[in-house]
Amino acid sequence: MVRSLWTAASGMIAQQENVDTIANNLANLNTTGYKTETAEFKSLLYQTLQTRSTNNAGEEKPVGAQVGLGSRTAAITSNFKQGNLTPNESPFAVAIEGDGFFKVRTENGEIQYTRDGNFAVSPVANGTMLCTSDGNPVLDQFNNAIIIPKGVNATTIGIAKDGTITVSANGDDQVNLVQTDANGNPLYNVQLGLVQFNNPAGLEKASGNRYRQTVASGNPMEESQTAGLTRSATHQSYIEASNVQVADEMVNLIVAQRAYQMNSKVIQASDEMLEQANNLRR
Repeated sequence: MVRSLWTAASGMIAQQENVDTIANNLANLNTTGYKTETAEFKSLLYQTLQTRSTNNAGEEKPVGAQVGLGSRTAAITSNFKQGNLTPNESPFAVAIEGDGFFKVRTENGEIQYTRDGNFAVSPVANGTMLCTSDGNPVLDQFNNAIIIPKGVNATTIGIAKDGTITVSANGDDQVNLVQTDANGNPLYNVQLGLVQFNNPAGLEKASGNRYRQTVASGNPMEESQTAGLTRSATHQSYIEASNVQVADEMVNLIVAQRAYQMNSKVIQASDEMLEQANNLRR
């Protein structure tokens, strides 16, 4: 009887984590670039009550008797299905169509990855820097910050579908933004850094709608420098909406709630049975 109490309790804990995951999805319904998370479960150990034996006729029984000891959360995975592209008035907003991720350098110097392309600009010593809404620099294909030089109006920035950045100075035609060395010599045309992973579901979730690489995700592959990759397309003045489906989440929430209730009923029934056993009289 005690076994059933612990088994049902493990089911309640698992379903509570499931509800927590669904609540997080619904809370991020309007978060740019957010990807739906799904809780996955697996059964716990099985206790063998009886191994294979024989019946009254001496014939071997085909199966033994094992009872499961509940369930637990095995993983919470992200679904990286493409979200809808939503128009945005900002010239610095960029949406990704494909499997790519933007590269962002955080305050401690770590490079993290995001699908949130709702960018802005911030003044720096040598011009204007393309950055995230919380001020972290967005990186180009060689992990350098994207700087729009002085004398160039940041609102004239243009971003092609391959991520190439163009600017216009003093009303001139658009020209490619060029990264220069310390002496002002041109090095390369600047593109938004876009990377892909062999297993994006293995990325570790960080704060601020960002991810960090892990052993499970594999190393980032720069799209502009890795052969064989299907390159992503970038769309200026668009953002990628969350891929959360409200109807699906509400159905999942009802299923999780019912499963939680069923497990609580098991605990109640086991408690009543134990009470009856304790009240037995000789």
